[in-house]
Amino acid sequence: MSGPNGMLYGGDEIGALVFDPGHHSLRVGYAQEDTPKADIPAVVGVGPATHIPEPEEKVPDGNVTQSGKVIRSPSEHHPALFTEAVWTTRPAREKLAELLFEKYQAPAFFLVKSAVLAAFANGKSTALVVDAGASQTSAVPVIDGYALVNAAVRSPIGGDHLAAQAKHMLSNMHIQMLPIYSIQSKEVIRERERGRYTLKTLPAGLTHSWQQYMLKRQYEDFCHCVAQISESQYEERQAASVPFTHYEFPGGYHQDFGPERFKLTDMRGGGRLRRGRAACAVGLRRGLRRPGQHPGLAGALAKDLAARAPSSHRLKTTAAPNPTERRFAAWIGGSILASIGSFQQMWISSQEYDEGGKGQLERKCP
Repeated sequence: MSGPNGMLYGGDEIGALVFDPGHHSLRVGYAQEDTPKADIPAVVGVGPATHIPEPEEKVPDGNVTQSGKVIRSPSEHHPALFTEAVWTTRPAREKLAELLFEKYQAPAFFLVKSAVLAAFANGKSTALVVDAGASQTSAVPVIDGYALVNAAVRSPIGGDHLAAQAKHMLSNMHIQMLPIYSIQSKEVIRERERGRYTLKTLPAGLTHSWQQYMLKRQYEDFCHCVAQISESQYEERQAASVPFTHYEFPGGYHQDFGPERFKLTDMRGGGRLRRGRAACAVGLRRGLRRPGQHPGLAGALAKDLAARAPSSHRLKTTAAPNPTERRFAAWIGGSILASIGSFQQMWISSQEYDEGGKGQLERKCP
């Protein structure tokens, strides 16, 4: 395949860029690398506006613009591989292709289902991929490298909901969460003693939305450090016997957390996962695997599903041991795929797009 200026794309060294956009952030980097070059928050500061985007509204143009500040290389020199959710609409896919080819002059473009790439990153071509993201949790069956769109299920519970749960729990415990940027200094205190700190004089013009965003990041940090998923049904007596986790808040207050760690995550999606698995043909169910996302999730899902699956079906859970590999699974799968020599003939080239238009998407990226 050839691009502008006589550039050839037929080998492994093509300089392809891999984009993995999500509700929380955009992961972008070069194919063949182990991790993304940048993890860009999916937020942007704007002035007063008459239009407020809906939570489900996609703004791919902003994603590409922000990534250009990180890559610092002309977009017309790099083929672009984008991940997408299985429920991405046809107009959204076509709009993205239009932006890449007509505005950014990309030499080649390709779209791949994120569930397929996550399975690929875990060395599987057949899997039930569970993705716990910021805005939702989904379960997508993948069979021989193809996502079964009609069998995919999703729940509105994700990392954002977990952060909201943490905020509610700490409020009931009368523990104040302050954004770290607001603390000038703090004193060393004993455990559970009221924090003694000095606040900064903040510059004028800080918007309420920005302050709430920074505060949300503190609740996310609390969840990352404290929250734990139980492999069995939550029971107060059993939860009290597990090791405690110590956490210090920005204002200096600190304490141990025990049973509270499991209360945050006592939200099972077993019903939806079972429906996703049941929607597959009987002959395919035995091969389904589930790459886990959070510590404890893989074990909890394995135990929950095994208790309900027929005894003749052997279930196996696959999860990368490194949290970074779990978080960037779809991007890593895209990085591997875009660097394979045999994949290069699958790109939609700018010439093909000029000749066939947006219809090339349905033909080459089903």
